[in-house]
Amino acid sequence: MSSTWPTIVVTGMGIVTSLGIGQETNWRRLIAGESGIKPITRFPTAGLRTTIAGTIDYLGSHRHAAHLTEELARIAAEEAIGQSGISEGNFPGPLFLAVPPVEMDWTTRMDVARRVKHPGTASTEEMVEAATGHADEYEPFLFGTIAQNLTERFGAQGSPISLSTACASGATAIQLAAEALQRGEADMALAIGSDGSVTEESLIRFSLLSALSTRNDRPQEAARPFAKGRDGFIMAEGAGALVLETLDHARARGATILGVISGFGERADTFHRTRSNPDGAAIIAAMHASISSAGLTPDDIGYINAHGTSTPENDKMECLGLTAVFGARAGSLPISSNKSMIGHTLSAAGAIEAVISLLTLQNQILPPTINYAESDPAIPLDVVPNVARPVTGLKHVMSNSFGFGGQNVSLLLSREPV
Repeated sequence: MSSTWPTIVVTGMGIVTSLGIGQETNWRRLIAGESGIKPITRFPTAGLRTTIAGTIDYLGSHRHAAHLTEELARIAAEEAIGQSGISEGNFPGPLFLAVPPVEMDWTTRMDVARRVKHPGTASTEEMVEAATGHADEYEPFLFGTIAQNLTERFGAQGSPISLSTACASGATAIQLAAEALQRGEADMALAIGSDGSVTEESLIRFSLLSALSTRNDRPQEAARPFAKGRDGFIMAEGAGALVLETLDHARARGATILGVISGFGERADTFHRTRSNPDGAAIIAAMHASISSAGLTPDDIGYINAHGTSTPENDKMECLGLTAVFGARAGSLPISSNKSMIGHTLSAAGAIEAVISLLTLQNQILPPTINYAESDPAIPLDVVPNVARPVTGLKHVMSNSFGFGGQNVSLLLSREPV
């Protein structure tokens, strides 16, 4: 990182996925190559093309996706804040929260419609009247509600930031938090990505885009990033949280430094609502920006935590970008996808994978890409197939997040200050 900017370090981490709660459980199961994908039991799936997901059901039932999204964020934040050594309820910095797009789901809309005299021609006034006295039905879906609730819960300072940049959202939250610290707006910040939106509606929408795997008969083998025969991603739920602070502030209070946010890059291509530009320019530029902002070169990067969704096109685009950035070294540079085990956690993915990247640096073990049965000749990469790999001397990890709408973020995470 340029000497004109303060170094941003991580002093607390939290994670919740379909594999379980907390760093210890998730890391143990990840390096064991275990999968959290299973048949959906939350709602009827008869007639649906995809009936599997990385749902989080062990926390009990939730009336709305917004409620689960908030609970997942709270659990991850509690672990991160606890590890940072900051007293709970008095977090001395702002909150940056990545959440799914805010929209009432079918169940809620139909419930309101049932109270309206003439649903087919209902006016705004009739809808408001029908919802009166039922604030619990719609308040969770108001933009900013979850962030406001979490701000009050943890005593975060200032106005909370809610953001949604598709599958790059979690990484965007980390980048915005780090930039705020660099500008001197605070000494600490809390960055969270959370998503609990496996619902009938979201599943059908992604299915209509032909984005989801239909390997329903063997759920744990359905996510196959970079492998030949991959047929789509697996929707999943989870949350990741990071406590960020300036290096000087962390040292002054005697905090344990878990890793460094040494660089980041963000680029958008506006090519298509769901597809990346075939030239990969924005993906390539985001990776270059993350490396240069850290004051590093491509040769310094020892491992890539891939976006790796398991869709035919996305995986090829990521390979194209990596080849452009790393040249001939791309074929031997280790790269793996956590999504092969936990599924695609959408708005939470960038934050969850940042936590996993930092655990990779701490433990010097590369998580595998499971379900890699047959290589794709179009993707000649070392994907750490099927089995975790111990390494030595790993200092810098790149974590990629490429979202719908051409929203791309690349984070550069380091073991120690550059």
